Amino acid sequence: MVSLSTANLIGNLLFGAIGFVAFAYGKRMHVWKLMLGGLALMIFPYFVADTVLMYLIGTTATATLFFRST
Repeated sequence: MVSLSTANLIGNLLFGAIGFVAFAYGKRMHVWKLMLGGLALMIFPYFVADTVLMYLIGTTATATLFFRST
């Protein structure tokens, strides 16, 4: 079941935007790690209903993309 709380919607928008930028940059630079990581960041909020868990997964995935992309 999808949660429509404000924090959950902001998290969806935030991690979706970060994922989109990572995907677009990876596509432009032909870096498949960034493309897959960005795609994962765009998709995962649809499968996680708990807000705290979504922020933990999103923060971890974003940090992993930032530190391990090259």
